[in-house]
Amino acid sequence: MTQSDYNKVKDPEFFKQNVLPAHAALNLYASEKEAARGESSLLHSLDGIWKFSYAVNIDSAVKGFEQESYDCRPWADIRVPAHIQMEGYDIPQYVNTQYPWDGREEILPGEIPERFNPVASYVKYFEVPACMRGQEIRIVFEGVESGMALWCNGAYVGYSEDSFTPSEFDLTPYLKDGENKLAVQVYKWTSSSWCEDQDFYRFSGIYRSVYLYAVPSAHVEDLTVKTLFEDGSFDRAKLSVCGKVKGNGVYKFCLKDGDTVLLEKEQNMESGADGTFAFEEVVEKPELWSAENPYLYQLEIRCCKENGETAEYISQPVGFRKFEMKDSRMLLNGKRIVFKGANRHDFSSVEGRHVSYDELVKDVVTMKRNNINAIRTSHYPDDERLYELCDSYGLYLIAENNLESHGTWDAYLKGKKDMSFVLPDDKAPWKEMMYDRIRSCYHRDKNHPAVLIWSVGNESYGGETIFEMSELFRKLDDTRLVHYEGVFNDRRYNDSSDMESRMYAKVADIEEYLANGDGKPFICCEYTHAMGNSCGAMHKYTDLADKENSAYQGGFIWDYIDQSIYKKDRYGKWFQAYGGDFGERPTDYNFSGNGIAYGGEREASPKMQSVKFNYQNISVTVEKDGFEVWNKNLFVSTDSFRCMAELLRDGVSVKRRELTGISVAPESRQNYPAPFALPEDAGEYAVTVSFLLKEDTLWAKAGHEVAFGQAVVGKVDAPAENKKKPLTIIRGNDNIGVRGEHFDVLFSEPAGAIFAFGMVSYRYAGKELIEEIPRPNFWRAPTDNDTGNHMMARQGQWKLASLYASCRKPGGRLNKEGEDFENPQVREEADHVSVSYLYDLNTTPAATCRLTYCVYGDGSVQTTLTYDPVEGLTDMPEFGVLFKLNADYDRLEWYGNGPEETYADRDQGAKLGVYRNLVADNMAAYLVPQECGNKTKVRWAKVTDRRGRGMLFSGENLNFSALPYTPHEVENARHPYELPPVHYTVVRVAGGQLGVGGDDSWGAPVHPEYHLDVSGKMEFSFTFRGI
Repeated sequence: MTQSDYNKVKDPEFFKQNVLPAHAALNLYASEKEAARGESSLLHSLDGIWKFSYAVNIDSAVKGFEQESYDCRPWADIRVPAHIQMEGYDIPQYVNTQYPWDGREEILPGEIPERFNPVASYVKYFEVPACMRGQEIRIVFEGVESGMALWCNGAYVGYSEDSFTPSEFDLTPYLKDGENKLAVQVYKWTSSSWCEDQDFYRFSGIYRSVYLYAVPSAHVEDLTVKTLFEDGSFDRAKLSVCGKVKGNGVYKFCLKDGDTVLLEKEQNMESGADGTFAFEEVVEKPELWSAENPYLYQLEIRCCKENGETAEYISQPVGFRKFEMKDSRMLLNGKRIVFKGANRHDFSSVEGRHVSYDELVKDVVTMKRNNINAIRTSHYPDDERLYELCDSYGLYLIAENNLESHGTWDAYLKGKKDMSFVLPDDKAPWKEMMYDRIRSCYHRDKNHPAVLIWSVGNESYGGETIFEMSELFRKLDDTRLVHYEGVFNDRRYNDSSDMESRMYAKVADIEEYLANGDGKPFICCEYTHAMGNSCGAMHKYTDLADKENSAYQGGFIWDYIDQSIYKKDRYGKWFQAYGGDFGERPTDYNFSGNGIAYGGEREASPKMQSVKFNYQNISVTVEKDGFEVWNKNLFVSTDSFRCMAELLRDGVSVKRRELTGISVAPESRQNYPAPFALPEDAGEYAVTVSFLLKEDTLWAKAGHEVAFGQAVVGKVDAPAENKKKPLTIIRGNDNIGVRGEHFDVLFSEPAGAIFAFGMVSYRYAGKELIEEIPRPNFWRAPTDNDTGNHMMARQGQWKLASLYASCRKPGGRLNKEGEDFENPQVREEADHVSVSYLYDLNTTPAATCRLTYCVYGDGSVQTTLTYDPVEGLTDMPEFGVLFKLNADYDRLEWYGNGPEETYADRDQGAKLGVYRNLVADNMAAYLVPQECGNKTKVRWAKVTDRRGRGMLFSGENLNFSALPYTPHEVENARHPYELPPVHYTVVRVAGGQLGVGGDDSWGAPVHPEYHLDVSGKMEFSFTFRGI
């Protein structure tokens, strides 16, 4: 075909034309000096400003714009690379499994929308740089979504689909001296879009870089580097190098370890040769590559002209490592590997899937600092620079091919379509497209040591084509394994995956497979669904992976970063937008936000604290008499790190020392004596043992903590405080007052309005400290997981109880004692006054609770909440008391778990200590406002103004939070900008709170042990006083 034919876009058998064969990603330079500078005279970037025209479909697109005579200079400007939806054309659309056109146009697989299918027409005027003229010139599009037709100077060059791998064309026949016109037409949806139904925003356009490169007289067309080991020994390796070249000359190969030359090899290519080369050379005692020690050698290739002058220079990183399946275990360099991974989309809140280099680096650095050792590129080849970073920083990769057809087989499972709707299955028209994607994925990334596993794709059911794709990977590469999760849904071709891989399997399901399965090792390609406030009970999975020689070999959190986009609200303030916020329909709303890192500036969310701890490679168990170190590293001894011990008294460091001789070999345990003697001074004592980097690395400075363990090792009680100070009780007609030195408290009786009674005033040093009557609280703002498992439907009565609990009006005369006649119950004791209220919770069946205040002469008020469970009522999300303080009390200090929020099922990684922040800082930046800011195991907490005045709360192992909003205000907001202006600081003191869960976000319940126990009487106490 010599002309572009739009009708072909609807044909799955037409997916590329005149595209050059896929090959390894190589950094080409004309000399070693150029490589040192990072500037190549062989390359010329076309990134920048292009001319642009937008149309809603092909019929309204400008006709003939590609012709040389058509002047496109008056057109609008657009930046390349970029999605057109991020440049003001069309809108971003987030959908998960449903296709973006579903319900708008009724089409069958392979067909494409006609009414709305945006067409982007691009033009770039350019001149070939002088240094590149006279040579073969090729053009590379690193990523275009989803199909593109290309013209140069009016001549049709070719066509390509596959949104996530490079498309390369030979421009030489079409170029001319002086100015050239490059024209590109990009189609948002093509027939191949049916196989690009990933869980992501739907964009289009030229979103990765575009560049020209010159082919010198001696040139490496392709390169394949393998490291081979034999007989189970790692003392000797073979470096296997093969490839294709173009042009006569001498090709010189040199393997270097730093400045040391390990081997040299020359290949002389003459006219008539087939253009291929291959050799193997032995390397003795190579330093092995792993995520723990990502040691890289450099293979330098000089392509020399016949006169000896260098025409092309390449430096290819080489990591010596062996990945294999042996005795049903995946092994790296002979050791059982555990993947401590995360799924990662290429995504930026600024540019969509065009991710800047700085953003890539930040992701990799954040992962390394938080003990993540692996990435699954979900669900397509990511930006190639990420793979380079993984090689050098040390991250394992499951490199996934661009395939997901979830919407086709989802419709089949729902019974709405038959198997003819499912793609790719065994359908002949789709086979070549699928095979081509495998070849493109493999060739681009085959030389990265970080890539351990190829993945056929994601959630595309099963069938013959999927199996043949896996076999093609195996044929191309015998040094890696092949992954595909979809065999769990369709077992017809179970060998499509070398390992059993599932999504969101419960730990019990994994254990059942390990006991009764087919012998393959098991990984969770997706687990611990991190939507909103989540990642509860993650430790159950990592504990299973830690079992000796377990066939469960880890998993990949879904996912790394929220897919959210900067957008302004109606008042011009930026916020993080999610699905539906651009007016797109259909959409799957905030299901785009499942990250352990926030969108926007890509900072770690509070969930990362637990991830880092669960993934740490050194486990420390601290006890009173000593501590145990379990080194889970496969290759690195603990003496590679500094070991520090710290003694804390009441959360404050009192001693710190470096421990010597803490040398535990890989995969070993060792016990050591206690680093400190327990002091005699009063206080609670905790010991923390930490492992820190000894030296600077690419990803952290020396002193960065990679692992720790902590425990309370003792408590020395202080002499009991004498709270017996003078108190005065004032009995009014409607109120009861209690006065002491510097304070007074006022309690109302149930006269008049039945809701307005309780502790109506607490004044300290003449200042009123509470804005409203404290109330029993049983509710939290639902998390995304709560919404998914319908917590509100099951436990919604506790929201009503929290909002509408009422003090029971006594019957008969008011001067009799006893629950039936006295509410509140008032008692004068030797050292305090007790005031106790009985609340009707207005639930069905009916229930009550009692809130008791014991006021002491020093101004402290011991507060006790009790509840006798009623048969037929569920457990509650929270069991506590809610206070409203003036918003001027906006500073929080606490002694308990921190520094990040913690929950019953997500306190791993927290340290007991004293922490400070602003109340507003405790509002986590989850895309949809929800429960956040909780602190577990709190001993005391201060809520103060800027002068340090306010209230002190204390107790034993409390749950505590201080936020600018009530749970109900948080629940009512779908975006942070919907939260009301701040008027209060809302303090919640609780005996317990429901865990957050996270096995998945669409039905998985919180594990039973992290529910509140309502099998017997519930009671908890805490104390507050002014400061």
